[in-house]
Amino acid sequence: MSSSTQNEIVDNTDAARFEIRADGKLAGFTEYRLTEKSIAFLHTEIDSHFEGRGMGSALVRGALDAARQRGLAVLPHCPFVRSWISKHEDYLDLVPADKRAAFKL
Repeated sequence: MSSSTQNEIVDNTDAARFEIRADGKLAGFTEYRLTEKSIAFLHTEIDSHFEGRGMGSALVRGALDAARQRGLAVLPHCPFVRSWISKHEDYLDLVPADKRAAFKL
């Protein structure tokens, strides 16, 4: 049995959330509200069994990369997503310039 964990990030459109799976098990999710031009991240949760392994960071990076690929503006209502963006300035451009002050970014 391998000690490395395989992480997979999927967009579960039916549940309106990105999910991260570790070896096939749901490890966490970030809920969103989608419009034609933007994606608002509302809430992020990592299962306590998977905390401290960088799952939240991997999940947010994957969700933001997907938003960038789709040309969506990001509205980080979720404190975890907002904090992550503040620490990774190469993702700040996803938040519209006129909305950054409202998100303290």
